[in-house]
Amino acid sequence: MQFQVPQFIEVEDKIFGPLTFKQFIYLAGGAGISFTLYVLLPSFISYILIAAVIGLSLALAFYTVNNKPFIGVLESAFKYWWSHKLYIWKKEPKKREEKKEMDIVSQLNVPRLSESRLKELSWELDIHDK
Repeated sequence: MQFQVPQFIEVEDKIFGPLTFKQFIYLAGGAGISFTLYVLLPSFISYILIAAVIGLSLALAFYTVNNKPFIGVLESAFKYWWSHKLYIWKKEPKKREEKKEMDIVSQLNVPRLSESRLKELSWELDIHDK
């Protein structure tokens, strides 16, 4: 008994002529928003906003970045902008233990010997050894 295995499952079906369902929705939504802007706003402002909306709808429908749809790129960009960021390259270097030992020694109250006191001590040791 043989079964037919579906092929080309990554390719979306063309429903509206050469357009897929998603492409049609993006273009129809952009056209609807553009018409609404044209009716509600003064002409100069509406033309600028209509150009932006049409550009965005065309990019959503047809533009891909590294074989990834533009909507995925926008989603990743928004997640990046509004998420907390971990800056690993600003991490402080670890201190060596030798420095800690030297710091401990420097904190101790060790008496300092001057040259005259050192000569005096060596003289006393020489005398007491005999």
